[in-house]
Amino acid sequence: MIEVQLVNLNDEPIGSMEKLEAHQKGLLHRAISVFIFNSKGEMLLQRRALEKYHSPGLWTNTCCSHPYPKEKPEQAAIRRLNEEMNIESPLHFAFKFIYKVEFSNGLIEHELDHVFMGHSDKTPHLNTDEAVAFKWVNLNDLKKDIKKHPENYTVWFKIIINEHLNQIETYLS
Repeated sequence: MIEVQLVNLNDEPIGSMEKLEAHQKGLLHRAISVFIFNSKGEMLLQRRALEKYHSPGLWTNTCCSHPYPKEKPEQAAIRRLNEEMNIESPLHFAFKFIYKVEFSNGLIEHELDHVFMGHSDKTPHLNTDEAVAFKWVNLNDLKKDIKKHPENYTVWFKIIINEHLNQIETYLS
């Protein structure tokens, strides 16, 4: 049973709960999103595994998950990057944001997402329980494809690209 950290709007821990239950009840909890860029400035995307209970088969950022109770977001980001993509990279905190979305299957993502950035030219070795494919993409091409085919991407990834792109571009410069 995997538990997540419940938090208040100030990102202060207020307890923990089993992950699926938190998504069923729509309670605010911590999440992490990692963005890895190569030396060409391309972003590493993953296509989520088809067995995921929400957003299966959609393209998203390099990796995303939840810190365990009492685990710091930075530690979770490093751990999950290794577990999902078999990549090790120094990560830098970029920003955090809150979003809430209800999926057609009744689950609710209500997350305070900590976003981290890093660099690597390493070829990922996917954990197929998490991801079924990867690709490196140019940011301009990505923005055009999200506009043309938004249904191919996860909700949180589109929020990050559409509302926080300036923070990503600042990191790259």
